[in-house]
Amino acid sequence: MMLYHPLVNPPAEVVHQALLYWDGISSVVPRALPAPGRRPPSRTPEPALDLLRPDLQELRDRGLYSPLVVDPDLLYPLHHRPEACPPDEPDPTWVILEDGLRRMAGSGRPPRPPASPGHFIIPMKTHWRLEELLCELGLAEEVQRPDLPEGYALSVAEEVQQFVVGTVVRGIADDASRSGTAHFPYTDREEAHRWALRPSPAGRPVLSWEMELGRLLPLPAPGTPTAEVLAFRERHRDERLRLMRALHRMLGDLRRDYEHPADVLARLRREIDQAVGDYRAAVRASRTAWVSRSVTVAVALGAAGAGAHLAPGLEWVLGTVGGYTLNVATREVRPAAKEAREHDFSYLHRVGASLGEPPPARHGLLHRAVRALPFPRPRR
Repeated sequence: MMLYHPLVNPPAEVVHQALLYWDGISSVVPRALPAPGRRPPSRTPEPALDLLRPDLQELRDRGLYSPLVVDPDLLYPLHHRPEACPPDEPDPTWVILEDGLRRMAGSGRPPRPPASPGHFIIPMKTHWRLEELLCELGLAEEVQRPDLPEGYALSVAEEVQQFVVGTVVRGIADDASRSGTAHFPYTDREEAHRWALRPSPAGRPVLSWEMELGRLLPLPAPGTPTAEVLAFRERHRDERLRLMRALHRMLGDLRRDYEHPADVLARLRREIDQAVGDYRAAVRASRTAWVSRSVTVAVALGAAGAGAHLAPGLEWVLGTVGGYTLNVATREVRPAAKEAREHDFSYLHRVGASLGEPPPARHGLLHRAVRALPFPRPRR
Protein backbone atom coordinates (compact mmCIF):
# COMPACT_ATOMS: atom_id res chain seq x y z
CA MET A 1 0.00 0.00 0.00
CA MET A 2 1.34 3.44 -0.95
CA LEU A 3 1.44 5.81 2.05
CA TYR A 4 1.38 9.30 0.59
CA HIS A 5 2.74 12.23 2.60
CA PRO A 6 2.86 15.06 3.68
CA LEU A 7 -0.67 16.22 2.66
CA VAL A 8 -4.12 14.71 3.13
CA ASN A 9 -5.00 14.84 -0.58
CA PRO A 10 -2.33 13.54 -2.98
CA PRO A 11 -1.96 15.03 -6.47
CA ALA A 12 -3.89 13.30 -9.25
CA GLU A 13 -0.63 12.09 -10.82
CA VAL A 14 0.33 10.28 -7.61
CA VAL A 15 -3.16 8.77 -7.37
CA HIS A 16 -2.80 7.42 -10.91
CA GLN A 17 0.61 5.99 -10.02
CA ALA A 18 -0.97 4.16 -7.08
CA LEU A 19 -3.85 2.81 -9.16
CA LEU A 20 -1.50 1.38 -11.77
CA TYR A 21 1.41 0.06 -9.72
CA TRP A 22 0.18 -0.42 -6.16
CA ASP A 23 -2.60 -2.30 -4.41
CA GLY A 24 -3.98 1.05 -3.25
CA ILE A 25 -3.14 4.37 -1.63
CA SER A 26 -3.49 5.83 1.85
CA SER A 27 -2.77 9.18 3.45
CA VAL A 28 -2.82 10.52 7.00
CA VAL A 29 -6.17 12.14 7.81
CA PRO A 30 -7.09 13.95 11.06
CA ARG A 31 -9.38 12.22 13.49
CA ALA A 32 -12.98 13.37 13.32
CA LEU A 33 -14.43 14.85 16.47
CA PRO A 34 -17.35 12.82 17.82
CA ALA A 35 -20.79 14.23 17.17
CA PRO A 36 -22.39 16.10 20.10
CA GLY A 37 -23.79 13.66 22.60
CA ARG A 38 -21.72 10.75 21.34
CA ARG A 39 -18.86 9.20 23.24
CA PRO A 40 -15.53 9.17 21.40
CA PRO A 41 -14.54 5.74 20.06
CA SER A 42 -12.21 3.90 22.39
CA ARG A 43 -10.19 1.92 19.87
CA THR A 44 -10.56 3.01 16.26
CA PRO A 45 -11.08 6.75 15.81
CA GLU A 46 -12.99 7.83 12.71
CA PRO A 47 -11.21 9.88 10.02
CA ALA A 48 -12.45 13.34 9.06
CA LEU A 49 -13.73 12.25 5.65
CA ASP A 50 -15.04 15.69 4.77
CA LEU A 51 -11.42 16.78 4.22
CA LEU A 52 -11.02 14.35 1.32
CA ARG A 53 -11.47 15.26 -2.33
CA PRO A 54 -14.52 13.62 -3.97
CA ASP A 55 -12.33 11.37 -6.14
CA LEU A 56 -10.61 9.96 -3.04
CA GLN A 57 -13.96 9.29 -1.41
CA GLU A 58 -15.02 7.38 -4.53
CA LEU A 59 -11.80 5.36 -4.47
CA ARG A 60 -12.40 4.63 -0.79
CA ASP A 61 -15.79 3.18 -1.69
CA ARG A 62 -14.01 0.92 -4.20
CA GLY A 63 -11.48 -0.22 -1.58
CA LEU A 64 -8.58 1.53 -3.34
CA TYR A 65 -8.01 4.37 -0.86
CA SER A 66 -7.67 4.10 2.91
CA PRO A 67 -7.63 7.16 5.18
CA LEU A 68 -5.09 6.55 7.92
CA VAL A 69 -5.67 7.94 11.41
CA VAL A 70 -2.44 8.07 13.40
CA ASP A 71 -2.01 7.35 17.08
CA PRO A 72 -0.78 10.75 18.36
CA ASP A 73 1.57 9.08 20.84
CA LEU A 74 3.44 7.70 17.84
CA LEU A 75 4.86 11.19 17.34
CA TYR A 76 6.02 11.52 20.93
CA PRO A 77 7.12 8.12 22.22
CA LEU A 78 9.53 9.41 24.87
CA HIS A 79 8.61 7.57 28.08
CA HIS A 80 5.04 7.26 26.79
CA ARG A 81 5.75 4.11 24.80
CA PRO A 82 8.29 2.09 26.77
CA GLU A 83 8.12 -0.69 24.21
CA ALA A 84 9.57 1.69 21.60
CA CYS A 85 12.92 2.19 23.33
CA PRO A 86 14.55 1.78 26.74
CA PRO A 87 13.45 4.45 29.28
CA ASP A 88 16.91 6.02 29.40
CA GLU A 89 17.26 6.26 25.61
CA PRO A 90 15.39 8.95 23.68
CA ASP A 91 13.50 7.81 20.63
CA PRO A 92 15.60 8.52 17.49
CA THR A 93 12.66 10.11 15.67
CA TRP A 94 11.97 12.54 18.49
CA VAL A 95 15.68 13.37 18.73
CA ILE A 96 15.68 14.38 15.07
CA LEU A 97 12.47 16.38 15.49
CA GLU A 98 13.61 18.34 18.51
CA ASP A 99 17.17 18.83 17.27
CA GLY A 100 16.03 19.92 13.81
CA LEU A 101 13.37 22.32 15.06
CA ARG A 102 15.73 23.94 17.56
CA ARG A 103 18.35 24.35 14.83
CA MET A 104 15.80 25.98 12.57
CA ALA A 105 14.66 28.35 15.31
CA GLY A 106 18.23 29.29 16.20
CA SER A 107 19.40 29.92 12.65
CA GLY A 108 20.07 33.37 11.26
CA ARG A 109 16.85 33.25 9.25
CA PRO A 110 14.41 30.95 11.05
CA PRO A 111 11.43 29.77 8.97
CA ARG A 112 8.67 31.77 10.65
CA PRO A 113 4.99 31.25 9.80
CA PRO A 114 4.12 33.28 6.68
CA ALA A 115 1.82 36.29 6.80
CA SER A 116 -0.57 34.47 4.46
CA PRO A 117 -0.91 30.92 5.83
CA GLY A 118 -0.45 28.23 3.21
CA HIS A 119 1.10 25.26 5.02
CA PHE A 120 -0.26 23.71 8.18
CA ILE A 121 0.33 21.18 10.93
CA ILE A 122 -3.14 19.82 11.63
CA PRO A 123 -4.20 18.99 15.21
CA MET A 124 -5.33 15.41 15.74
CA LYS A 125 -2.55 14.32 13.37
CA THR A 126 0.20 15.09 15.89
CA HIS A 127 0.96 14.94 19.60
CA TRP A 128 0.27 17.97 21.79
CA ARG A 129 3.92 18.09 22.85
CA LEU A 130 5.03 18.62 19.26
CA GLU A 131 2.50 21.42 18.80
CA GLU A 132 3.71 22.98 22.03
CA LEU A 133 7.36 22.83 20.92
CA LEU A 134 6.58 24.41 17.54
CA CYS A 135 4.79 27.34 19.14
CA GLU A 136 7.41 27.70 21.88
CA LEU A 137 10.15 28.04 19.25
CA GLY A 138 8.18 30.56 17.21
CA LEU A 139 7.92 28.20 14.26
CA ALA A 140 4.11 27.93 14.32
CA GLU A 141 1.10 30.13 14.92
CA GLU A 142 -2.42 29.01 15.70
CA VAL A 143 -4.92 30.07 13.02
CA GLN A 144 -8.64 29.51 12.78
CA ARG A 145 -9.73 26.71 10.44
CA PRO A 146 -13.50 26.18 10.65
CA ASP A 147 -13.17 23.36 8.10
CA LEU A 148 -11.17 21.24 10.55
CA PRO A 149 -12.64 19.16 13.39
CA GLU A 150 -10.97 21.20 16.14
CA GLY A 151 -11.49 24.55 14.43
CA TYR A 152 -7.82 25.51 14.22
CA ALA A 153 -4.47 24.51 12.76
CA LEU A 154 -0.85 25.53 13.18
CA SER A 155 0.40 27.74 10.38
CA VAL A 156 4.03 26.91 9.55
CA ALA A 157 6.54 27.52 6.80
CA GLU A 158 6.66 24.85 4.09
CA GLU A 159 10.14 23.85 5.28
CA VAL A 160 8.80 23.11 8.77
CA GLN A 161 5.82 21.13 7.50
CA GLN A 162 7.92 18.91 5.28
CA PHE A 163 10.52 18.42 8.00
CA VAL A 164 7.96 17.30 10.60
CA VAL A 165 5.95 14.98 8.39
CA GLY A 166 8.97 13.60 6.56
CA THR A 167 10.71 12.80 9.84
CA VAL A 168 7.87 10.76 11.31
CA VAL A 169 6.44 9.07 8.21
CA ARG A 170 8.51 5.87 8.42
CA GLY A 171 7.26 5.35 11.97
CA ILE A 172 3.72 5.92 10.73
CA ALA A 173 4.29 3.33 7.99
CA ASP A 174 5.56 0.80 10.55
CA ASP A 175 2.55 1.43 12.77
CA ALA A 176 0.10 1.09 9.87
CA SER A 177 1.74 -2.14 8.72
CA ARG A 178 0.64 -3.86 11.93
CA SER A 179 -2.74 -4.37 10.25
CA GLY A 180 -1.10 -6.95 7.98
CA THR A 181 -0.89 -4.66 4.93
CA ALA A 182 2.60 -3.26 4.35
CA HIS A 183 2.69 0.54 3.90
CA PHE A 184 5.53 2.31 2.07
CA PRO A 185 6.24 6.07 2.38
CA TYR A 186 5.72 7.91 -0.92
CA THR A 187 5.98 11.65 -1.47
CA ASP A 188 6.22 14.25 -4.20
CA ARG A 189 8.21 16.65 -1.97
CA GLU A 190 11.99 16.31 -2.13
CA GLU A 191 12.54 17.88 1.29
CA ALA A 192 10.03 15.53 2.93
CA HIS A 193 11.79 12.57 1.33
CA ARG A 194 15.17 13.84 2.52
CA TRP A 195 13.96 14.29 6.10
CA ALA A 196 12.34 10.84 6.10
CA LEU A 197 15.76 9.28 5.55
CA ARG A 198 18.08 11.73 7.31
CA PRO A 199 20.38 9.98 9.84
CA SER A 200 19.78 10.80 13.48
CA PRO A 201 22.47 12.70 15.41
CA ALA A 202 21.81 10.23 18.24
CA GLY A 203 22.30 7.04 16.25
CA ARG A 204 24.42 5.31 13.65
CA PRO A 205 23.28 5.52 10.02
CA VAL A 206 22.88 2.58 7.69
CA LEU A 207 23.45 2.39 3.96
CA SER A 208 20.74 2.32 1.34
CA TRP A 209 20.46 1.77 -2.37
CA GLU A 210 18.80 4.47 -4.46
CA MET A 211 17.36 3.61 -7.86
CA GLU A 212 15.43 5.50 -10.55
CA LEU A 213 12.43 3.47 -11.75
CA GLY A 214 10.42 6.11 -13.60
CA ARG A 215 11.05 4.86 -17.14
CA LEU A 216 9.68 1.44 -16.20
CA LEU A 217 6.47 2.96 -14.79
CA PRO A 218 4.76 5.12 -17.46
CA LEU A 219 1.88 7.33 -16.37
CA PRO A 220 -1.16 8.71 -18.17
CA ALA A 221 -0.57 12.29 -19.29
CA PRO A 222 -1.84 15.11 -17.02
CA GLY A 223 -5.56 15.64 -17.39
CA THR A 224 -6.38 11.97 -17.99
CA PRO A 225 -9.66 11.16 -16.17
CA THR A 226 -9.28 8.79 -13.24
CA ALA A 227 -12.10 6.67 -14.71
CA GLU A 228 -9.89 6.03 -17.75
CA VAL A 229 -7.01 4.98 -15.48
CA LEU A 230 -9.30 2.62 -13.58
CA ALA A 231 -10.48 1.06 -16.83
CA PHE A 232 -6.87 0.42 -17.90
CA ARG A 233 -6.09 -0.99 -14.45
CA GLU A 234 -8.84 -3.59 -14.77
CA ARG A 235 -8.33 -4.36 -18.46
CA HIS A 236 -4.61 -5.06 -18.05
CA ARG A 237 -4.59 -6.50 -14.55
CA ASP A 238 -2.33 -9.44 -15.45
CA GLU A 239 0.32 -7.26 -17.13
CA ARG A 240 0.30 -4.83 -14.20
CA LEU A 241 0.68 -7.54 -11.59
CA ARG A 242 3.56 -9.21 -13.44
CA LEU A 243 5.43 -5.89 -13.64
CA MET A 244 4.74 -5.05 -9.98
CA ARG A 245 5.90 -8.46 -8.78
CA ALA A 246 9.06 -8.41 -10.88
CA LEU A 247 10.13 -4.96 -9.64
CA HIS A 248 9.21 -5.71 -6.03
CA ARG A 249 11.22 -8.92 -6.17
CA MET A 250 14.19 -7.00 -7.59
CA LEU A 251 14.07 -4.45 -4.76
CA GLY A 252 13.76 -7.17 -2.12
CA ASP A 253 16.68 -9.11 -3.59
CA LEU A 254 18.80 -5.94 -3.71
CA ARG A 255 18.20 -5.50 0.01
CA ARG A 256 19.14 -9.08 0.81
CA ASP A 257 22.00 -9.59 -1.66
CA TYR A 258 23.44 -6.11 -1.19
CA GLU A 259 27.04 -7.08 -1.97
CA HIS A 260 26.18 -8.33 -5.47
CA PRO A 261 23.60 -5.94 -6.97
CA ALA A 262 24.67 -6.66 -10.57
CA ASP A 263 24.07 -10.37 -9.99
CA VAL A 264 20.56 -9.58 -8.73
CA LEU A 265 19.68 -7.87 -12.00
CA ALA A 266 21.32 -10.64 -14.03
CA ARG A 267 19.16 -13.26 -12.29
CA LEU A 268 15.94 -11.32 -12.85
CA ARG A 269 16.69 -9.76 -16.24
CA ARG A 270 14.52 -12.16 -18.27
CA GLU A 271 11.56 -11.86 -15.88
CA ILE A 272 11.76 -8.05 -15.79
CA ASP A 273 12.31 -7.75 -19.56
CA GLN A 274 9.24 -9.88 -20.24
CA ALA A 275 7.10 -7.98 -17.73
CA VAL A 276 8.21 -4.59 -19.05
CA GLY A 277 7.65 -5.69 -22.66
CA ASP A 278 4.13 -7.00 -22.00
CA TYR A 279 3.16 -3.89 -20.07
CA ARG A 280 4.62 -1.57 -22.70
CA ALA A 281 2.57 -3.37 -25.38
CA ALA A 282 -0.57 -2.74 -23.32
CA VAL A 283 0.36 0.94 -23.00
CA ARG A 284 0.92 1.28 -26.76
CA ALA A 285 -2.40 -0.40 -27.51
CA SER A 286 -4.34 2.05 -25.33
CA ARG A 287 -5.73 5.32 -26.64
CA THR A 288 -4.29 7.19 -23.68
CA ALA A 289 -1.31 9.55 -23.95
CA TRP A 290 1.52 8.48 -21.62
CA VAL A 291 4.49 10.22 -20.01
CA SER A 292 7.47 9.15 -17.90
CA ARG A 293 8.04 10.74 -14.49
CA SER A 294 11.01 10.48 -12.17
CA VAL A 295 10.33 7.94 -9.41
CA THR A 296 13.25 7.26 -7.07
CA VAL A 297 13.19 4.47 -4.49
CA ALA A 298 15.50 4.23 -1.48
CA VAL A 299 16.07 0.67 -0.20
CA ALA A 300 17.51 0.74 3.32
CA LEU A 301 19.91 -2.16 3.90
CA GLY A 302 19.55 -2.06 7.68
CA ALA A 303 22.10 -3.35 10.15
CA ALA A 304 22.78 -6.34 7.90
CA GLY A 305 24.65 -4.14 5.46
CA ALA A 306 26.90 -2.57 8.07
CA GLY A 307 29.73 -5.00 7.41
CA ALA A 308 29.52 -4.75 3.64
CA HIS A 309 32.45 -3.23 1.78
CA LEU A 310 30.35 -0.30 0.62
CA ALA A 311 30.63 3.43 1.12
CA PRO A 312 28.16 6.29 0.71
CA GLY A 313 28.35 8.41 -2.42
CA LEU A 314 28.91 5.66 -4.99
CA GLU A 315 26.85 5.08 -8.13
CA TRP A 316 26.81 1.92 -10.21
CA VAL A 317 25.25 0.98 -13.55
CA LEU A 318 23.63 -2.42 -13.07
CA GLY A 319 22.70 -3.03 -16.68
CA THR A 320 19.83 -2.59 -19.11
CA VAL A 321 16.31 -3.99 -18.85
CA GLY A 322 13.52 -3.24 -21.26
CA GLY A 323 15.87 -0.94 -23.18
CA TYR A 324 16.48 1.26 -20.12
CA THR A 325 19.59 1.55 -17.99
CA LEU A 326 19.18 0.88 -14.26
CA ASN A 327 21.57 2.58 -11.83
CA VAL A 328 21.96 2.21 -8.08
CA ALA A 329 23.65 4.66 -5.73
CA THR A 330 24.64 4.38 -2.07
CA ARG A 331 23.76 6.88 0.63
CA GLU A 332 23.50 6.96 4.41
CA VAL A 333 20.02 6.90 5.94
CA ARG A 334 18.42 6.53 9.35
CA PRO A 335 17.67 2.89 10.22
CA ALA A 336 14.06 1.86 10.59
CA ALA A 337 12.64 1.79 14.10
CA LYS A 338 12.06 -1.92 13.61
CA GLU A 339 15.11 -3.72 12.29
CA ALA A 340 12.92 -6.72 11.56
CA ARG A 341 10.99 -4.79 8.94
CA GLU A 342 11.30 -6.87 5.78
CA HIS A 343 11.06 -4.12 3.17
CA ASP A 344 12.21 -0.66 4.24
CA PHE A 345 11.48 1.25 1.04
CA SER A 346 10.77 4.99 0.58
CA TYR A 347 9.73 6.64 -2.69
CA LEU A 348 10.11 10.13 -4.19
CA HIS A 349 7.86 11.03 -7.13
CA ARG A 350 8.77 14.22 -8.97
CA VAL A 351 5.40 15.42 -10.25
CA GLY A 352 5.71 17.13 -13.62
CA ALA A 353 9.39 16.18 -14.00
CA SER A 354 9.45 14.46 -17.36
CA LEU A 355 12.17 11.96 -18.14
CA GLY A 356 13.67 12.49 -21.56
CA GLU A 357 14.98 9.80 -23.84
CA PRO A 358 17.19 7.36 -21.92
CA PRO A 359 20.93 7.94 -22.34
CA PRO A 360 23.03 5.29 -24.07
CA ALA A 361 23.76 2.36 -21.79
CA ARG A 362 27.21 2.50 -20.20
CA HIS A 363 28.67 0.05 -17.76
CA GLY A 364 30.88 0.71 -14.78
CA LEU A 365 31.04 3.53 -12.28
CA LEU A 366 29.46 6.88 -13.06
CA HIS A 367 31.30 10.15 -12.65
CA ARG A 368 29.96 10.73 -9.13
CA ALA A 369 31.68 7.63 -7.74
CA VAL A 370 34.48 8.35 -5.30
CA ARG A 371 36.14 4.94 -5.38
CA ALA A 372 35.79 1.53 -6.99
CA LEU A 373 33.04 -0.77 -5.75
CA PRO A 374 34.19 -4.13 -4.36
CA PHE A 375 31.85 -6.30 -6.41
CA PRO A 376 32.20 -7.39 -10.05
CA ARG A 377 31.17 -5.22 -12.94
CA PRO A 378 27.78 -5.94 -14.54
CA ARG A 379 27.71 -8.49 -17.32
CA ARG A 380 27.50 -7.04 -20.80
